[in-house]
Amino acid sequence: MDQLPTAAHSFVGIDVSKDRLDVHLRPSGHAFAIPRDGPGLDQLLARLRAEPPALVVIEATGGFELTVAAAIAGAGLPLVVVNPRQIRDFARATGRLAKTDRLDAAAIALFGERVRPEPRPLPDAATQTLAELVARRRQIIEMIGMEQNRVRQTRAPKVAQTIHATLKVLEAQLAELDHDIDDTIRGSPAWRAADDLLQSVPGVGSITARTLIAEMPELGRLDRREAAALIGVAPVNRDSGQMRGHRAIAGGRTSIRNVLFMATLSAIRWNPVLKAHYQQLIGRGRPKKVAIVACMRRLLGILNAILRAKTPWQSA
Repeated sequence: MDQLPTAAHSFVGIDVSKDRLDVHLRPSGHAFAIPRDGPGLDQLLARLRAEPPALVVIEATGGFELTVAAAIAGAGLPLVVVNPRQIRDFARATGRLAKTDRLDAAAIALFGERVRPEPRPLPDAATQTLAELVARRRQIIEMIGMEQNRVRQTRAPKVAQTIHATLKVLEAQLAELDHDIDDTIRGSPAWRAADDLLQSVPGVGSITARTLIAEMPELGRLDRREAAALIGVAPVNRDSGQMRGHRAIAGGRTSIRNVLFMATLSAIRWNPVLKAHYQQLIGRGRPKKVAIVACMRRLLGILNAILRAKTPWQSA
């Protein structure tokens, strides 16, 4: 295979598909493709180790990227796995409308060179397993909701019978997943301690705590602004023309934001700090939705501080 050009300041974009990896380097423009298998990964790592790049960027592709990312991170190379939406938006902004695997790799490399996202450590195998269990639980809940909607709409007894049978299977799987998640959390002293700390906050239950542990392992190591931006509850400026002062939330980790929203609805009823904060905002004329989002940020800040200090909730 060809030798890589000097890469001390190069940026590598990798488009991951089921069977192969398309690799592009900036600013040299060097590109190549290799199989997405063991020997292919060995060749890729050998080439990257020969001239370590400034950054390797991979687009998340629904799981195909996990093995590749683990291999690159294990080799000690700077790596970031980015949301595909960021790459698509960036490509459109630069006028790149055509889409092939080779062009996608070039767009990913250019994104790395221009934007330079901050590398983040990959979760370990245990954290990935817990995250998959939590994600599967969320999928089962969604399927149960869909089947419940269908059974309310059906009129044919035989159809209703099949839906009820499916619901029984899904409910059994949900109970098994809850048991597995509980065993996984309680089997780790660190996770067990974090779970107890998070659930010490009024309004935060097991689902919220375990979703945060599985899908936001950075919690407790960020400041409150970074934590809010990470899950998409930080206000973003929307100033344009004559419009000034409007702020809205955007981006972030949707699954975490959803469970935090439900926890906040509970907290503004039962948590004295959040309840007072919500009532104060409403008293100042803030719309209820705006007040709830502000309370979400406040709750996230409290949870972040509790994990950082390793001190449970204490009522004033």
